[in-house]
Amino acid sequence: MSKSTALIFLVTALSYFLFSTPPPKPHHYHTLFLSSSFSDNASIASNLRALTRLPHIAGSAANAEAAAYVLSVFTSSSLKSHLVSYQVSLTYPVHRSLVLTTTPKDSANPTTTTFALEQEHVGDNPHADEVTPTFHGYAKSGNVSGPAAYANYGRVEDFAAGGNFSGAVAVARYGKIYRGDIVRNAYEAGAVGVVIYTDKRDYGGEECFPESRWMPPSGVQVGTVYNGLGDPTTPGWASVNGCERLSEEDVELSGDAPGIPSLPISAADAEVILKTVGPGPGPGPGILNLSYVGRSVIAEIENVIGVIEGEEEPDRYVILGNHRDAWTFGAVDPNSGTAVLLEIAQRLDKLQKRGWKPRRTIILCNWDAEEYALIGSTEWVEENREMLASRAVAYLNVDCAVSGPGFRVSATPQLDDLIKQAAKEVQDPDNTTQTVYESWIGSSNSDEIGRLGGGGSDYASFVQHVGVPAVDMLFGGGYPVYHSMYDDFTWMEKFGDPMFQRHVAIASVLGLVALRLADDEFLPFNYTSYASELKKSAEDLEKEKLGHGIDLSPLIKSIQDLYTAAQEINIEKEEGVKGALRVREVNDRLMMAERALTDRDGLSERPWYKHLVYGPSKYDDYGSKSFPGVDDAIDNAKRVNTKASWEHVQHEVWRVSRAIRHASLVLRGELR
Repeated sequence: MSKSTALIFLVTALSYFLFSTPPPKPHHYHTLFLSSSFSDNASIASNLRALTRLPHIAGSAANAEAAAYVLSVFTSSSLKSHLVSYQVSLTYPVHRSLVLTTTPKDSANPTTTTFALEQEHVGDNPHADEVTPTFHGYAKSGNVSGPAAYANYGRVEDFAAGGNFSGAVAVARYGKIYRGDIVRNAYEAGAVGVVIYTDKRDYGGEECFPESRWMPPSGVQVGTVYNGLGDPTTPGWASVNGCERLSEEDVELSGDAPGIPSLPISAADAEVILKTVGPGPGPGPGILNLSYVGRSVIAEIENVIGVIEGEEEPDRYVILGNHRDAWTFGAVDPNSGTAVLLEIAQRLDKLQKRGWKPRRTIILCNWDAEEYALIGSTEWVEENREMLASRAVAYLNVDCAVSGPGFRVSATPQLDDLIKQAAKEVQDPDNTTQTVYESWIGSSNSDEIGRLGGGGSDYASFVQHVGVPAVDMLFGGGYPVYHSMYDDFTWMEKFGDPMFQRHVAIASVLGLVALRLADDEFLPFNYTSYASELKKSAEDLEKEKLGHGIDLSPLIKSIQDLYTAAQEINIEKEEGVKGALRVREVNDRLMMAERALTDRDGLSERPWYKHLVYGPSKYDDYGSKSFPGVDDAIDNAKRVNTKASWEHVQHEVWRVSRAIRHASLVLRGELR
């Protein structure tokens, strides 16, 4: 090479290093993700309209069509996409009848009322006739008769309020606890059947849909009454083709299947029945005959999975999920969440076209058969349990994404700070002068974050079975047409989110949380928030003044140790760790600390639930409990009041104390 050629080469190389534009940093792409040019409320509305055109219960052709739609959007958004199928047990109604017999005081001749058990067609939905008849998923088949007995909200305390339910058909209303627990509580109180109604005091108004957002008098909230998670015939393992299965008899004996028949009914039908009962708990003179026959089938369900592989850490997974199946049209539950998931997929595609590549792998999951028992997500988690336990960074869930105004979020506590930071970056959809965070704290004077101990959506398997940090967020909350045929696109367009800007906002907050988890060098987890939350829960236990020699000091000490370990790892991150392997090691400690809060034996009498800090209440699957094993033991000890039962309470205190100590050791990354 001549001297002149070498000089030219040297000048060219220096010019490249001195004047070339460095690649944008992740924050640049995160700002782009939130920009108005990237969001598209019209596309969200179009996707939601397509997804809710037909009622699409799990196992139906319409739901398979919806899966194909999601797959096509994922694929067109540059995600490596595929379907994951499972063969699962689902039930559908074959026969339903409900007859009320009364004998007027001035007559010896009884009168009968046969209820139509139909929701009135209102509005202009051309596919209303295709909605599955009202029923409870996994309801027990049977023909029973007994006096109608009012049970208020169907809680344990409602059945214990003085009425005699032995041999009765309980009449309970929705609104406080999970319907499967209502059926179980009725069974344990001696009832032979249950009808559950939508009380217009809770769900009705002066005007009803389609003129207003309220449930019509004939509206019925359907849903499942199974008390477990996943396919009932494959408890703890995936329902792949040709797998081992429990028989129907074994499922009935499992304790999670309902022990008596049940039906959901409307406010209008309940009003007729309640006139024969009287104001207090217990039976009246009216006799109800409830007849239900269900059909159990092994049906194929389909999860849709889309992947953006991480460039630096492809074996670390940030997972976003929403379910697709609906009892009817599902405009709020769940397809507002599906529309949000598709919006995130489309924005991530735009980022990729601008040169963005995530540090860690992002996986988008659209689950099937959630409504029956969180089946699609549970089977996938059970099949991939070991991979998820070693590789999953976090799971971000969106279900009923939008039903009205007001931001709400639940999460495992190490994500609290990240969620608040993301909410501060997004404009509030209902007040453009404020951020989502400002509106959030302004509406309640608090940025309170709920917890994920309940079994209400697809985060349950990730948190409660494997120990994966998770979040679930939405705008709105409970809404009057929940699980009825009126939860359709018209309701959303008129009352839930007319401009679809709330959908845009939830996609922005959830998507930004995902991007931070995928791109930040250090995982944005803060376990001091976790320790502070556990301290509050322990203080609540102390306030109960349990007596019987119960010592909470092991629990208090373990929480103090966790706080110290959390502070230490925060200092490590702030001071800076040099080298990719050291960064990876710190992140692994942050990721695995949540796993340490699980126990291989699970909760007593509920071994599938492995998490000792967050799990569902034994008497309300929707209810979130801190230290569920301790709470279950206390409930039992108060009931039987034996020395052994109180010793079991102390044992459960020790168990959760050990789990929290294990989390501290993981955060420190040191062997003892």
